[in-house]
Amino acid sequence: MTVPPLPCGEGSRQLAALPPRRSRERVRGAAVPSLNFAKPLARLSWAIVAPEGRAGFAAALMLATAPAHAARPQPEAARWATRASHVTIARDDWGIPHVTGRTDADSIFGLVYAQAEDDFPRIERNYAEQLGWLARADGEAAIWSDLRARLWHDEAKLKRLYAAAPPKLHGWAEAWADGLNFFLARHPEQKPRYILRFEPWMVLAFTEGSIGGDIEEIDLAKLRDFYGQPGDRKLALAAPRASEDQGSNGIAIAPSLTANGHALLLINPHTSHYFRSEAQMTSGEGLNAYGASTWGQFFVYQGFNASAGWMHTTSSIVRITRYREAVTKRADGFYAASPSRPRKIGAQTVSISFKSGSGGYACRSFTVYRTRHGPVVAREADGRWQAVAIMDRPVEALRQSFERTKAADWAAFQRVAELKANSSNNTLFADANGTIAFKLPDHVPVRRAPGEVADGESAEGDWTGLTALSAIPQAVNPESGFVYNVNDAPWDAAGPGTIRRDAFPAYMDAAGRNARSLHALTLLPGSAPWTPERLRAAAYDAFQPGFAAAIPPLIAAWDAEPDGPLKAKLAAPIAALRGWDDRWSGESVPQTLAIEWGRGVQRRLGRARDGLFFTRVGEIAPHDRLTMLETAVDRLSADFGRWDVRWGEVNRLQRTGPEIAARYDDTAPSQPVPFASSAWGSLASAKPAGGTGTKRWYVNEGNSFVAVVEFGPRVKAMAVMTGGQSSDPRSRHFFDQAARTAEGALRPVYFHADELAGHVERIYRPGA
Repeated sequence: MTVPPLPCGEGSRQLAALPPRRSRERVRGAAVPSLNFAKPLARLSWAIVAPEGRAGFAAALMLATAPAHAARPQPEAARWATRASHVTIARDDWGIPHVTGRTDADSIFGLVYAQAEDDFPRIERNYAEQLGWLARADGEAAIWSDLRARLWHDEAKLKRLYAAAPPKLHGWAEAWADGLNFFLARHPEQKPRYILRFEPWMVLAFTEGSIGGDIEEIDLAKLRDFYGQPGDRKLALAAPRASEDQGSNGIAIAPSLTANGHALLLINPHTSHYFRSEAQMTSGEGLNAYGASTWGQFFVYQGFNASAGWMHTTSSIVRITRYREAVTKRADGFYAASPSRPRKIGAQTVSISFKSGSGGYACRSFTVYRTRHGPVVAREADGRWQAVAIMDRPVEALRQSFERTKAADWAAFQRVAELKANSSNNTLFADANGTIAFKLPDHVPVRRAPGEVADGESAEGDWTGLTALSAIPQAVNPESGFVYNVNDAPWDAAGPGTIRRDAFPAYMDAAGRNARSLHALTLLPGSAPWTPERLRAAAYDAFQPGFAAAIPPLIAAWDAEPDGPLKAKLAAPIAALRGWDDRWSGESVPQTLAIEWGRGVQRRLGRARDGLFFTRVGEIAPHDRLTMLETAVDRLSADFGRWDVRWGEVNRLQRTGPEIAARYDDTAPSQPVPFASSAWGSLASAKPAGGTGTKRWYVNEGNSFVAVVEFGPRVKAMAVMTGGQSSDPRSRHFFDQAARTAEGALRPVYFHADELAGHVERIYRPGA
């Protein structure tokens, strides 16, 4: 049986979301290979199963590999078996895969196979989103996300780039596709929603590991309003994903400040929960990387190897440019003004198939426009069009993301950075030579316009090449003995004012300080000696400088308030806040009250990229500060029967199922989480989900992977991954790290063979 073609004219080979009835036929008696790696491929062992059909690809592919149906094995099946025979996966007692391959490509094959075992749906969705294929299964509301992706990740363009890519990248990409396709062939019970077959070129759609990447700077509502019809506003838009600029932390400590004379590195990304997996990948070609990998990507994004480590935080740099284009219409199309002459705006048709309400498919086509600066994504208030320029170098980005994991020291890391395909990530670095470093992204376009918005008619906003690495803000082996970044400006990276702001263009920073900046700068300067345990403790230090600044004006407002019902009602809550030390804990009542009141403060004062909004509480009238506290008291009383609720009763960690869009239930078991939102300066971050319909607050963003690494003659590390490694509720590793996540109790990392020995649950080859 074959998959019906999509209505927009696309082929069916990647389609997984099929119409009902016809696509649900049962395939009985299908012969499914069970690979025996101790024997030649021609001597496969077999099992007879009756899986639920998954139209076409997997069942047909498995049948095609059976000796009963072919004189000799098909080349693809032979290639899979050969790759699998070169790979070993050892699952440790936390379920974390330690993948060993003969070559880098073999290790890639094993890594993505292991990832698919743990959470194939997240892999599939990540690539469907980046390729612009979500609407095929999710329906019409996903059209705008798909259209945004297609503005950059056009299939024909990605195939052209892939064809011209270096041979080694072809080897990686083919191994990546083989690992995922082999997983699907070996697991007929896994029913894809978007992609039946992975092809090597697809890997270029998702190349640098960030949770959002530059493309998510494009507002879906504005894109819809430009290209859509009036009726489209009735459709709900896909919710934006959490951004790592909401809280990632990185700290490196030089040997001069450590007790053992070894450099230390804190790796602490904050993302939506379960966005990354943990793994080690090694090969006979010198690969030996451990850390967090984004689902479906074949490189360690934040982690370490035997002699060096790297942590990425989303940068405050202005990494995209929005151009306001004056447009005129002529008989042959649209034209944009330019410094020399009007230029014709390119037009292209993009067609998107989507799942309709009837269970079938429909097609929508859009004429999309491109100026010389980039795709048109919005209409300005004055009628001008807005075009956007972002980094668009997928081949270089994928190479850089993988190759830097093999860098043994800072010099090697910088050699890889010459690819200049990292546009959004700051880097914190440490190595066994004792080097520590901080640097901004290496893809920094040179332009004269200072900010994110430029006049399309002027040449000042044009990108005129890339900044040399030596001209990018960085701190290498600073006198202070530390470097840090918490998504803030680079100028204080090695202590206050250590990088001269006036020596760099304004677009090198668009954020300034935030509450975590203030916190880090109270912990790091002038402090020694550091140990791995002390660095771990610093990552969970409970002080919240945002509340230290915001609560005194609230107390002052109560002190000045005339006697009356409001003052009497708030006397006890104010007394609790007056005696508070601005530190979170699960037992703290003031913490609950402050967070609930602070949500109103954020709504009133919050501004995009204003990390110090809490310093402006004085702008709120004194009586209004008190009525906002009254609202907080009333809300807590309504939800919990009293206002004096301990923070651990309210703030919880829960995982009820494998769904990507998590469900929460007040009657189901959950884990108290003592730390809180990073907006108030907590380095450990716990941001609750919104709109869950529950009374308790369930954390779904923040600390996602925490590791402390010591780079001595022999690297040592401890880490924790939010919740657990597996998305299968039947697995013991579904939620086995929940208590450690909440308590900040990092477990030993089994990086070396002798550390792993005695902690292995099973060893196997992919497909076995």
